Amino acid sequence: MPEDYTWEPLSKTARVCVSRVHRFGTDAILLADFSLPRRGERCAELGAGCGVISLLWATRAAPAKVFAVELQEDAAALCRRGVEANGLADAVETVRADLRDTRELRRHFEPGSLDRMACNPPYQSAGAGVMSRDPGERLARHETACSFADVAAAARTFLRWGGVFCCCQRPARLPELMRCLSDSGLEPKRLRFVQQRPGKEPFLFLLEARRGGRPGLRAEPVLFVEGDRGGWSPEILKIYGEYKEGRI
Repeated sequence: MPEDYTWEPLSKTARVCVSRVHRFGTDAILLADFSLPRRGERCAELGAGCGVISLLWATRAAPAKVFAVELQEDAAALCRRGVEANGLADAVETVRADLRDTRELRRHFEPGSLDRMACNPPYQSAGAGVMSRDPGERLARHETACSFADVAAAARTFLRWGGVFCCCQRPARLPELMRCLSDSGLEPKRLRFVQQRPGKEPFLFLLEARRGGRPGLRAEPVLFVEGDRGGWSPEILKIYGEYKEGRI
């Protein structure tokens, strides 16, 4: 367990355990909302970090089971602590594993057994940008431990036919991710860009793909972070819910 851990609220009744290295931002909250499970679904979050998406799924929806898959032991420890503190041990299982290790993952869920998977992946490819000196931050921000192709391969392996995979990423990488998903048998079906305000370029996209889906992409209205008169937009406040009080 990291020595520098603290608690961040997710609502009046739920909280997440974070550290300096393993924390979360607006993108994780938006992806959790975009990918919210249906009642009774079996789900997995790949590269779960401190587990914020898994915790939000379990507290805001009614999935049958959530598997929070995380490679780094210190991040997995934060996730376990958050699961226990929120009384979600029956709903969320922290899986300390490399998402490329199919044999290890099969100890927890079988190929073709999941209804929904999501991943908030590293935004930088292995050779791009300035890498952090901290090993944990490097893994979280750069594709040094796995590539997006590895993520897509894991999703294809463990999703049922018709199962859903969701991710977020910077807009510059949209063509690459869409090709990668299609090559893995995951057809992009739903796309939404996120902008700070009108007139600004999008800084994020949210993408849903379906295993074995037919070609055809639906582009949803842009999600604006700020409202027309400044401050947070009504939709952002709705997504954040009780968490919105000074915490966005």
